[in-house]
Amino acid sequence: MPAQARTEEPFNTFLSGNYAPVSEEHVAPLLEVSGAIPKDLNGHFLRIGPNPVFVPDVASYHIFDGDGMIHAVQFENGQATYRNRFVETEGLRLERAKGTWIWKGMAAMGDLVKGVPPPAEGMMKNTANTAMVYHNNALYALMEAAPPHRMTLPELDTVGEETFGGKLTHAFTAHPKVDAVTGEMMTFGYSPIPPYVTYSVINPAGEIVHTAPITLPKGVMMHDFAITEHYSVFLDMPITFDFSRAMSGGLMLDWEPQNGSRLGVLPRFGTDADVRWFDVDLSMVFHVSNAWEEGDEVVVQASRSLRTDISRATENAGKSMDMSDQLGQLYEWRLNLRTGEARERHLDTRYHCDFTRINDDLAGRRSRYTYAARFDLKHDAMFDAALKYDDVTGAIQVHDLGPGRFGGEGVFARKDGATAEDEGYVVLFAWDEARQRSECVIIDAQDFDGPPVATIRSPYRVPFGFHAGWVPAG
Repeated sequence: MPAQARTEEPFNTFLSGNYAPVSEEHVAPLLEVSGAIPKDLNGHFLRIGPNPVFVPDVASYHIFDGDGMIHAVQFENGQATYRNRFVETEGLRLERAKGTWIWKGMAAMGDLVKGVPPPAEGMMKNTANTAMVYHNNALYALMEAAPPHRMTLPELDTVGEETFGGKLTHAFTAHPKVDAVTGEMMTFGYSPIPPYVTYSVINPAGEIVHTAPITLPKGVMMHDFAITEHYSVFLDMPITFDFSRAMSGGLMLDWEPQNGSRLGVLPRFGTDADVRWFDVDLSMVFHVSNAWEEGDEVVVQASRSLRTDISRATENAGKSMDMSDQLGQLYEWRLNLRTGEARERHLDTRYHCDFTRINDDLAGRRSRYTYAARFDLKHDAMFDAALKYDDVTGAIQVHDLGPGRFGGEGVFARKDGATAEDEGYVVLFAWDEARQRSECVIIDAQDFDGPPVATIRSPYRVPFGFHAGWVPAG
């Protein structure tokens, strides 16, 4: 639970308790292990999140604003090493040189509307704080409004912004998709001004080989998308950018139900004219679990909520209010490319969840299992358990983290030599509130509701963050 501030001090949930940033970087062996670290788990577990160095205003700080920091556990033959590193962006370097903040983050959108000139150093800071992707033997730290940052493994040194030979002409989503079969990476960027979405395909050698602008009625926040074997699927959801709304005293980025919800299906190397749009029930999606093709249908599964108020996350945090309509539940759409019909249904009405993940080797292909983080509805949208969904039997397994313990995104890590889809582990960071300590938890994906295979105490605190990743050894 977030710590309470003294009443005379500004308070912000996202700068308090285990959300509070850490300032030091470390490399250390992880020696305190309950259970045993599997010797067939070899690779890098990575978790990125916001970790601000300078905060312009405590009261208005938004969780999206923090500088990126990666926390990693390297597994090798039953041993584990922890390291954490800032993503050394140009913006962070300039602020450190100045000794204070330069960019206001989300609060700067109001200045933009009012005509306040941006800093001389540029319109915005590339925080590189949201997610990671591994492609063509390169690790990238991502922020969806800017180019990716290339990082080294295992050191987590920052190489710098990647523009793919100068061919990247648009922002780069936090959730690009890598097709493990073809080696291609699909990505896109969104913008508050036209073109509202621009899509690209990057070949296995890391070269951008196709780019196409996508027409939308207005700019939207499109955090994620999906791929199948032959298509990419875009999410036109009603959290919109609106200059006139902001000029009238509203928010530049806000929930606009009149915009409706729809999914657009584009052939992998298609153009704007090739997009097929499907209207669906009003909803919001931040994270897709997977998509694939079945006959004439494109099947999309995701965590879907009824609405979102993400722009007001800071002012709403800690208030006693029912947030359940803003929390996702696992959902499915079936988009028939022959008839134009869209069918949709809940896959789970029991739990609220997000951070949906699969075995990444099956991205864009039929997958059976989805892993997710379960919301604890009593504690400010924190996560108290990991979930495993079986799309064949409908079974839902729960790995409860225990009283006063909160987690985040868990990623599937394949066992060495595995052949079955779920033959591996789900790895995540957890925070034990009573003990005030961070742990790395390893769950056997085939014994999901059983005790952890290993719980590894970290000698250093790992703040709550955003997305996680797994890079296998070799």
